[in-house]
Amino acid sequence: MTGFDLPAAPQAPSPAQGPSAEAATTAARAAPIGAPTVTQAVILAGGQGSRLRPYTDDRPKPLVEIPGTGTPIVGHQLAWLAAEGVTDVVISCGHLAEVLQAWLDQAELPLRARTVVEAEPLGRGGGLKFAARALPRPDEPWYATNGDIWTRFSLREMAAFHHERDALATLALARPRIPWGAVETDRFGNVLDFIEAPPSPFLINAGLYVFAPGFAELLPDVGDHERTTFPQLARARRLAGYQLPQGVYWRAIDTAKDLTEAAKELASLQRS
Repeated sequence: MTGFDLPAAPQAPSPAQGPSAEAATTAARAAPIGAPTVTQAVILAGGQGSRLRPYTDDRPKPLVEIPGTGTPIVGHQLAWLAAEGVTDVVISCGHLAEVLQAWLDQAELPLRARTVVEAEPLGRGGGLKFAARALPRPDEPWYATNGDIWTRFSLREMAAFHHERDALATLALARPRIPWGAVETDRFGNVLDFIEAPPSPFLINAGLYVFAPGFAELLPDVGDHERTTFPQLARARRLAGYQLPQGVYWRAIDTAKDLTEAAKELASLQRS
């Protein structure tokens, strides 16, 4: 992809356009005033999850359970999306897709979920484009998330931020903690202090998005949107970054250590 024509600025959809007027009205009441009602989402769940083996030997990464919760990652995601007003989710599958499909068939879901299966790996950008074609309302905005993200925050507030900035795409930004202890020194080289796992000075892409209607057409058929679509939108000032509020829990579950740390953190949050 070398370039593209940007579509016109998105318009807020009518609540009655959703799959259920009652569900859409409920979501609209809970959304910030003036914000678009976002009722559909894509979950990217096609990765191999090689760094989570042996957990992913017999299941895709989103079906790995965070110890102590009794629910796989995707179950937590679907519950969160439903609580934020989402009624329809498309899950892009690849590795062990049939295992995820079987879980969805027997689970009691709080929303409608369907799967699409990548015949061959399309990359994150290609996977988003492929799944977006199955969204029930192509003329409305949509959320997207990577299938290994564990978080809780107000998606409705992020959608309002996206709408206010007239963005074609908005990504959530997190400030992770550095996994090593830091050493503070003065300009003479004297050690002043040791800081265990300090916050990073940089923000990172948290793997959660709000996209305007028509955004999928700007994505590559195969490849990574962070190296193609996003840089071009940034140059055109149509890409927004929403910083997760201070104190919000966020973690990408990518390794066995992440599972262990997430279990400890969630247990600590429940006790507090």
